[in-house]
Amino acid sequence: MKVEDVAALGRAIEDEVAKAVIGQAPTVRFLSIALLSMGHVLLEGPPGTAKTLLAQSFARALHLDFGRIQFTPDLMPGDLIGSNLFNFQTSQFELTRGPVFCEILLADEINRTPPKTQAALLEAMQERSITLDGRTERLSDRFTVIATQNPIEQQGVYPLPEAQLDRFLFKLSVDYPDADAERQIVARYGTRSGTPRPEQSGVGAVADAAQIAAAIDAVAEVRLADEVIDYVVALVRATRLHPDLTSGASSRAAAALAGAARAAAALDARDYVIPDDVKALAPALLRHRLILSPSAEIDGRRIDDIVAELIDATEAPR
Repeated sequence: MKVEDVAALGRAIEDEVAKAVIGQAPTVRFLSIALLSMGHVLLEGPPGTAKTLLAQSFARALHLDFGRIQFTPDLMPGDLIGSNLFNFQTSQFELTRGPVFCEILLADEINRTPPKTQAALLEAMQERSITLDGRTERLSDRFTVIATQNPIEQQGVYPLPEAQLDRFLFKLSVDYPDADAERQIVARYGTRSGTPRPEQSGVGAVADAAQIAAAIDAVAEVRLADEVIDYVVALVRATRLHPDLTSGASSRAAAALAGAARAAAALDARDYVIPDDVKALAPALLRHRLILSPSAEIDGRRIDDIVAELIDATEAPR
């Protein structure tokens, strides 16, 4: 597959998801970049902004197996990854697979569950495998977590630890639509009963497993010049020196930023990365990896503003 074909696939995915989800084309692009660079996405936004429908439609457009877990305070690791149960007929333990064994996993309200259960996802997100009773079980190569959390609810939540946040490629803000998009939503769904489903809007598969694998291979061939690598490293290292940040981005973040930029270039039908690819992805990739200093919090500083300052201050190659 050529980068032109990757770009065509990206447009087809956006058009197909738009049949069900209105006004979220930028978010769909980020989801496509995450899939092509084998990353995961954290969606933050108020209820009723179509986060679940978005994940369902994205999975359906790519003909990927969709799974959903509603994270609650009483959710246990076994409810997520499964458990070994004794079969009295065979006198052997057999693996009962949990909902994590899918290709697109919607982790709904992930910060509602305790850290012990959150940690059960770490290996799955990093290695695409789970270890149960000393035995390793492989997940799908396409395994992608789309997690949601609600920023306006403060009680009964467990903040995600830094180690888990670092496993997410992007943190995206899903806000209310503008007036025109909201009117389209009401016109489309206000006359229907029940919860919207992708199939009701005619969302179908525009790709199969072979095409997705070919697109990922094409992204791997996108050129990353030494000057762009230096720029990525300089930008990430600058986060560790900013006086308003107590914690900067890791080396994993730098590698992830470079990989995501290659996917973004391919979706724009280019076989090479430019600095603008890095600049466009940096806010979504860095905002959940940086921690404000106490004084910066008191002053009302925002992570996104600091990232914008770092982008402006870091010299980009010409």
